[in-house]
Amino acid sequence: MKLLRVGPAGSEKPAALADDAHYIDLSDVVADFDEAFFGADGLERIRPIVAERIAAGELQPLGDVRIGAPIARPHQILCIGLNYSDHAAETGQAVPTEPILFTKSPNTLIGPHDDVRIPRGSTKPDWEVELGIVIGKRTSYLANVDDAKDVIAGWVVVNDVSERAFQMERGGQWAKGKSAETFNPAGPWLVTTDEVPDVLDLGMWLDVSGTRRQTGSTSTMIFDPYFIVHHLSQFMVLEPGDLINTGTPPGVGMGFSPQVWLQPGDIMELGIDGLGRQRQRVLGPR
Repeated sequence: MKLLRVGPAGSEKPAALADDAHYIDLSDVVADFDEAFFGADGLERIRPIVAERIAAGELQPLGDVRIGAPIARPHQILCIGLNYSDHAAETGQAVPTEPILFTKSPNTLIGPHDDVRIPRGSTKPDWEVELGIVIGKRTSYLANVDDAKDVIAGWVVVNDVSERAFQMERGGQWAKGKSAETFNPAGPWLVTTDEVPDVLDLGMWLDVSGTRRQTGSTSTMIFDPYFIVHHLSQFMVLEPGDLINTGTPPGVGMGFSPQVWLQPGDIMELGIDGLGRQRQRVLGPR
C-alpha cells in the first residue's frame, strides 16, 4: 500500500493511493496515520478495505489536492548523520564506526510539495535527500537485526533540510541546524515494506533549480535501515509512527568547492525509486 494524507495543512485526511492519478478516502475508518493507528495494527486492518474500495471504483482524483506528510506529527524525528562514506568524505569528516544520532524537532514535518522557508540569520541553507523509516510498533531492545524488519511500517522520501552555519558553527549542536520550521518535507506517501522488494537498492536524486546536485543509492549506506532500527532500540523506546531519517548521499551544498547554498526562489526536486518525488519552493525568512 501507499498511504497519504490529503487536504489543507492541519486538516489532512488519511487516504491510500489507487493509481498515479487517484486516491481512496479512508477518513471514515481511520482517524489519522498516527501512533494510535500504527500501534493498533492499523496497516493490516485497512488492507482489505483499500482493496475493496479500489475494486469498487471508489476513486477520487488527486488533481490539485494538497498532499501533506504521510504521517501525523510523530513523537520524534531521529536522524543518522554521515551514513554514506562518500558524503562523509565530501564534508571532510571521518566515516563513523557506529551510527551518529541527532534529532529534528517534530514540528519541522511538512508535506512533500510545501514551501521550505530559510530561517532568520541563515547564511548556509542546504539540502539532503534521504530514505525515511516509519516505525510500526513500540520497540525497545530488539534481540537482533532481523527483528527490525517486523517493526518497520514502511518507507518515505525525506528532505533533511539543514542550516550548516547553525549546525557547525554554533557550538556543534546539530539540532540547531536541523530544526527550523519546514525543514523536514516528507512524502508524498508512505510505502509499506511489502511494496519494496529491496530497500537496499534504491536510486535517489535531488535537483536544485534544474541542476542535478545529488545522485546516489541506498546500496552505499554504511549502516542499513535494519541495523539502524536495531541499534537505536538499544538506547531508547521507538514509538509507533516515529520517523527515522537515514542519511544522505554526496552532493550537498557544503560539499562543493566553492560551496553552494539555497537561495530564495530556488526549487528543490527530489525522489527515490519506487517511493515518489517531491518539489519545494524556497522562501526567504519571515
